[in-house]
Amino acid sequence: MAEQPAYFDTSVIAPLYRAEPLTPRAEALQEQWRPVISPLTEVELSSTVARWVRTGELSDDQATLVDKTFAEDLRLDVFERTELADRHYWQARAWLQKRTTNLRTLDALHLAVAAENGWPLITADRQLHEAAKSLGFQSNLAHKD
Repeated sequence: MAEQPAYFDTSVIAPLYRAEPLTPRAEALQEQWRPVISPLTEVELSSTVARWVRTGELSDDQATLVDKTFAEDLRLDVFERTELADRHYWQARAWLQKRTTNLRTLDALHLAVAAENGWPLITADRQLHEAAKSLGFQSNLAHKD
């Protein structure tokens, strides 16, 4: 397991639980970095899995397996978990009030957690990546190999 922590947003976590073009890159990043997630990541992954079921991309049984696998990974400390606290909301709000980026609400929260801890942000979301860079933070854009 890698020693250097990095904050993984949901766009890089989700491909670890369903085969898609980004899966090999997400797996490689998981080996390269010690992935850190927050409760927001956990909620967003649940939302993503529910969307996959609604759109017919996964069956209900497949979604249940994803949920169980993710829960087991959490139990086994595959991901380092960090808190999401009031101060992260305050920082996110401060960035959004600047109106200088296309940063979205939940992305601002992910970035606030990463920034506070000095962790690089690992994301497959170009808009989040560009906002992080424009605010002066290290961000690595995951892309299909």
